[in-house]
Amino acid sequence: MKKNSVSPIPLNPTPLKNTSSADTKASGRGGARPGAGRPAGQGQYGEPTKPVRLPVSMIDEVMDYVATGGRQSLPLFSCAVAAGFPSPADDHLEGSLDLNDYLVKHPAATFFVRVSGDSMIKAGIHENDILVVDRSLEPRHGKVIIAALDGQLTVKRLHHKSGKTMLMPENDRYAPIVVSDEASMVIWGVVTNVIHSV
Repeated sequence: MKKNSVSPIPLNPTPLKNTSSADTKASGRGGARPGAGRPAGQGQYGEPTKPVRLPVSMIDEVMDYVATGGRQSLPLFSCAVAAGFPSPADDHLEGSLDLNDYLVKHPAATFFVRVSGDSMIKAGIHENDILVVDRSLEPRHGKVIIAALDGQLTVKRLHHKSGKTMLMPENDRYAPIVVSDEASMVIWGVVTNVIHSV
């Protein structure tokens, strides 16, 4: 019976030849060449990319996540929910709803801000609510806006009357704020939606 044989590894192996970049250039092969390859940021993502090792079982899931930008659609039922008397159940599923698409019309111009205070409760804006604010919308008369007035952020309803600009609260306990010519006011955006916990 023949034994399995294994070739011994020499204790002092012959070192590999170290090829310098000068040797590579002299031979005309290999190495980095100026101007070679795709310029950074020219791919489908518009920015430099990096290779990443993933388990094969996760590739489809990661590719779906990248394709959707990390968004997750949730089920949307076609029946309205009765706030009065209960109605018969309707198990019809209309489709899915991505809250990003529903709440954010201009992603590059949208931000979120948390509310502090109760000056806008009649507009349905309460303490700790999250406001969806769109900077691309024109702040017109009657719109609820986020403004920096003399360095302080506030949420109020924009009001123009007789050449005057006022920031109107939606709570009788607060007085309107008249924006004087000397005041520094910057409108950050128009409130489009309120995210309110119940």
